Amino acid sequence: MQFGKVDHPENIDFTLPADAKQTAGILNKHKDDSPLEVYIGCAKWNRTDLKGFYPRGTKDELAYYSTQFNSIELNATFYRMPEWQQVETWKHKTPEDFKFFPKVTDIITHYKRLIDVKELVDAFANSVSNFDHKLGMAFLQLPDNFKPKDFARLENVLNDFPKGVPLGVEVRNAEWFQNPVIDAYADLLEKNNMANIIVDTAGRRDMLHMRLTSPVAFVRYVGANHPSDISRLDEWVQRIILWKGFGLKKLYFFVHQNIEVESPLLAEHFIREINKALHLSIPLPLRQSAQKSMFDTE
Repeated sequence: MQFGKVDHPENIDFTLPADAKQTAGILNKHKDDSPLEVYIGCAKWNRTDLKGFYPRGTKDELAYYSTQFNSIELNATFYRMPEWQQVETWKHKTPEDFKFFPKVTDIITHYKRLIDVKELVDAFANSVSNFDHKLGMAFLQLPDNFKPKDFARLENVLNDFPKGVPLGVEVRNAEWFQNPVIDAYADLLEKNNMANIIVDTAGRRDMLHMRLTSPVAFVRYVGANHPSDISRLDEWVQRIILWKGFGLKKLYFFVHQNIEVESPLLAEHFIREINKALHLSIPLPLRQSAQKSMFDTE
């Protein structure tokens, strides 16, 4: 993932900012005794990108990946409108407790820019609904140059988005994170019970808005292939503990890297630390002998 990449990550302050003042209140509205659901994974299962992750002789990359992680951020659906037959194929290759998080197709967000997209949105939703109980949450990512001046387009699409498909939304233009725009945007997501996606990447610290709009934290974490990646993840563990105390119901956390070979290793570290901190038992991926990390000290 090249978005937000910088040449000198050692010059970046990676400290997580304080929560938006509204976050605790949103979570407290949903607080009860139900357990926290946690899904942690990578953004792709391609053998070329995840070199060293697959045992020699692996025939089916998704089938193996889904035995190692409980979820995948499904970027394949961004580049091509998924057909229900393909969704069924993916679904049947994975364990019962595995979940997919498909990205809304780029023809909707980047080419048509949310103009006259109802039929396309319905087609996307109909296809991914075939994941059935393995559908975690779809997510709609807007291009960097989609600005708040086109708020009405986004509002129309979100208000009309099929209610049977959970949705998270990621805006990227810096103008979305300024007052009073952020308030109107967050209110729209809260009204529709949609997640406000948080992106933790070196070159765009403004996307760490820390403003939740539902009891779901959907975090897209981008490492910098730098030793600080581990301490950044450890700080995230502490923030999740805090949010759980407020009433967080679900955590969706996906690890990216500029050099993707590190992604499974970072995800493994995060799973281990979340398990210890929250007394969970999410299975750890098997470490292949070929997998080595530039910052692996364990």
